[in-house]
Amino acid sequence: MQKKIITISRECGSGGHTIGQELAKELGIPIYDKEIISMVAKEKGYTEEIIENKGEHMTGSMLFNLVNNLSHANSILSGNNISLQDEIYFSQVKVIRELADRGVCVIVGRCADHILKEYPNCLNIFIHADLDFRIKHLMEQDHISSEEAKKRISSTDKARSYHYQYYTEKKWGNSQNYHLCLDSGTLGIEKCVSIIENICID
Repeated sequence: MQKKIITISRECGSGGHTIGQELAKELGIPIYDKEIISMVAKEKGYTEEIIENKGEHMTGSMLFNLVNNLSHANSILSGNNISLQDEIYFSQVKVIRELADRGVCVIVGRCADHILKEYPNCLNIFIHADLDFRIKHLMEQDHISSEEAKKRISSTDKARSYHYQYYTEKKWGNSQNYHLCLDSGTLGIEKCVSIIENICID
C-alpha cells in the first residue's frame, strides 16, 4: 500500500464516518474522529462536549466575523483576542498533525484536508449524497424521525460549512478542495470503501 493519510470530509447523513471506519479496517490502519475530541479535551482540560460542539461548528462572534467577510486570519491580524473556538481549533491542528506524523491513518472531518495540505502523502475525500438517502440513513442509524433528520442535516451541514470557510477561506464541499468526491447514495457505502481502498493499494 502506498503510504496515504486519508482525510474524509462528509455531508451529514452521507455515511462518511462509516466509510472511514470500514476503510481503516480494510487497510489495517487507525481511524481518528471522536478520538481527536478526547485528545484535545485531555490537553486543554475542557469537557468532551465543549470540544465536540465547537470542534467543527461556527458559533457566536465567529459567525458574525464570517458574515462581515472577516476570515480567521484577518481576525487574528486585527489584534482580536483569541476565542475559545480558536483555541480549540489550534489544539486540533496540533493533534491532527501529530497523528499524521505517526504514520498512515484515516482522519474524519475537522478541516484535516486543509490542516495537512503541506503533507504530500494525503488523499482528501469528500462524501456526499442526495437528501433522501441522508434522511433515511440518519433515521435508521439514530432511530429518529424524518423531520428530526432533516433538521439535523440542515443545521450540521450549515455549521460545518461556516466553520470550514472561516478557517480555510475555501468553500466546504467544493470539488477543487479534494482529490476525490464520492456520492454514497448512488455508489453505496461498500463501493465507496472499495474505490478509496483501490487508490491506496495501487
